[in-house]
Amino acid sequence: MSTPADPRHDLAAREFARLLDIMARLRNPEGGCPWDLEQNFRTIAPYTIEEAYEVADAIERDNMKDLREELGDLLFQVAFHSQMATETGAFDAADVASAISEKMVRRHPHVFEASDNRSSDEQIAAWEVMKAEERAAKVGGPDKASALDGVALPLPALMRAEKLQKRAARTGFDWTEPEPIFDKLAEETDELKEAMASGDADAIMDEMGDLLFVAANLARRLDVDPEVALRRANAKFERRFRAMEHLAEQRGEDFAALDLDSQEALWQSVKKTEAGR
Repeated sequence: MSTPADPRHDLAAREFARLLDIMARLRNPEGGCPWDLEQNFRTIAPYTIEEAYEVADAIERDNMKDLREELGDLLFQVAFHSQMATETGAFDAADVASAISEKMVRRHPHVFEASDNRSSDEQIAAWEVMKAEERAAKVGGPDKASALDGVALPLPALMRAEKLQKRAARTGFDWTEPEPIFDKLAEETDELKEAMASGDADAIMDEMGDLLFVAANLARRLDVDPEVALRRANAKFERRFRAMEHLAEQRGEDFAALDLDSQEALWQSVKKTEAGR
């Protein structure tokens, strides 16, 4: 049974076509924008990542007005990359849309094929099988494939650690309970202390990385997104630090000039105020 046509889809298509036209004009050597013309995939990639994080930030703040704007900025990044690819003959925006549409239909036969009735768990299992097959095809066949293939290098390190661990867990290489991970955290903490005692900067870097990697594993085992958890910790620290500065100012004190004990007293005062709310 086909889905009735949605007039909003026609409007969206027209507006996206308008965006592509704007992007093409910005990149036109005759009368285009000098800055846009100087860009390439590598110089634009950081902006693409930044826009994705700004989308996530708007969601975290539950700000729909900002989310609409940030999604537009992210869509502009899609148009930018598509236009640069069009210029080289690699692909165009239609290819991008077609590829993701075909992938979604292929991965959801329970939706697009009437004969396929899968439960949620069955769909998750089938999804992983299809993704593994797609990764294997990209690297030239299953003999060359690894369970870790396709975990993008540019991801934030903490997020990538979680994804690598999830991939490894599908092969059975994983702790089954959180308790042994606490033991591993203690082990890595001791090794970090030993590295610090040695003064070996490379060893300290390695052991600090190991400690963070295990912390990410513990978060995954507790069904906590480590990236979200750290963002919340960052926000909490920023909120409390600003409150400390404000409290010191109210008391006529220069926060930066206070000794650590006095600053700690302000920190505890702020924490107590938050707890009482």
